[in-house]
This record gives sequence, C-alpha cells and structure tokens, in this order.
Amino acid sequence: MNTEKLSKRLAAVAEFIPAGSRLADIGSDHAYLPCHVVRKGGVTFAVAGEVAEGPYQSALKQVRLEGLSDSIDVRKGDGLEVVQKGEVNCITIAGMGGALITSILEKGKDKLVQVKKLILQPNIGASSIRKWLLENDWELVSEKILKEDGKIYEILVAVNGVPEAPYSGNKDMQLLFGPYLLKERNQVFREKWELEKINWERILTQLESAEQNEGTLSKKEEILTKIKMAEEALA
Repeated sequence: MNTEKLSKRLAAVAEFIPAGSRLADIGSDHAYLPCHVVRKGGVTFAVAGEVAEGPYQSALKQVRLEGLSDSIDVRKGDGLEVVQKGEVNCITIAGMGGALITSILEKGKDKLVQVKKLILQPNIGASSIRKWLLENDWELVSEKILKEDGKIYEILVAVNGVPEAPYSGNKDMQLLFGPYLLKERNQVFREKWELEKINWERILTQLESAEQNEGTLSKKEEILTKIKMAEEALA
C-alpha cells in the first residue's frame, strides 16, 4: 500500500469523502489516506492526527516525501485535540476498535459543531458507534462491509440529520447488524455473522458448564438473544 494505491479498506473510506472537503484523519498512521485524497484533488486541506510519536514521525515523513506539506498539516495529539473548532468539515477515523472511536468522538464533541460528515471504520464493535451516533444527533446514512486479507471491516457514514431515520422495527437488531447492511445481507455480511454466531454458541456452551449465578444467567440471556437475532439476520 502507498498513497497512489490504498488498501481496499482505506480506498472504501476515501470513496465517502466529499469533493472539496477539509478533512481530519484521526489515527492517520503513515498519512496514506490524506495524501491520497489531496493528491487526487478531492480534498483541499487535511489534518493528519497521531497520538504516538512513531506514527506521527511516519506521517510527517510521508507528507514531506509527497511534497504536500502546504496542504496537509501533521499534528501530534490525542483524538480530536489536533483540530480547532470549525477548521474541518469531514472527519475520518479508521482502523481502531468501536469503543475507542466512540471515546474519541465523545471527548471531542465540541470539535464536531461544524463537521458535516463522519466516516468511521471500526475493526470491531461497530454497534457501539451506531448507538453513539443515535444518542448524539448524527444520522447514519450509509454502511459498507468488506473483506481484505482475511479480515472483515465495516464502514459507517453519518451526517447531521435525523438520528432515528434509518431505524424501524427491531432497533436492537439494527444497531447490532447495521440497518443498511441488514437490508443488503451480502456474502461478507453473512460470513461475518456466521462466525460470530459460532463464537456465541461456543461461549454459551462454556457458560452452561460454569457455576450458575446471577452474572452467569444474565450473560447466558444476552448471548441467547444475540444468537436468536443472528439466526433471523441470516435466514
């Protein structure tokens, strides 16, 4: 992977970035994504944010190598600390767990006031992001699921809008599986949830042989509910 040819995962994220955006890529690593979209002419200005020294230096080196220092500002800081209010109108956060992404959004809420689009790619825990979006007045407008190098990724896209709009019927099920992904139910979606279902069934077997207390019974009920929803989603 390089700035000319992104990984399948990052290329899918890039497709959702609107032309003319002022972008903040949080957890930018080598800054491949901002370099790519700026070079292609779709993004006028970008912030590449990194919290760790190593990735920060890698991003700095890449941006200088590409000759894009005038258009991409590499900054070291925690989450949305690297951007000023009103500085960007599109934010990408890719390659982290869902819980960490929601934590970054929650801590940086004040920086989101003039942001028009969030493009979020969790490695796991997409449901926690959907819940955060719903509770914080962001409307989920698109989802994508893809497989690359044996791993399955989800991409969630949200705008300021009507948070409840994508949800109808069984909201718990839609928050877990994704309202748009549930409608499509493509092969990658089926593969992901077949594997998750097998894992839940394994956990359930372990719980059956464990000491039966209040915590165990509660966990069993939770797992059984997930298995039932997975069976419905895969039917």
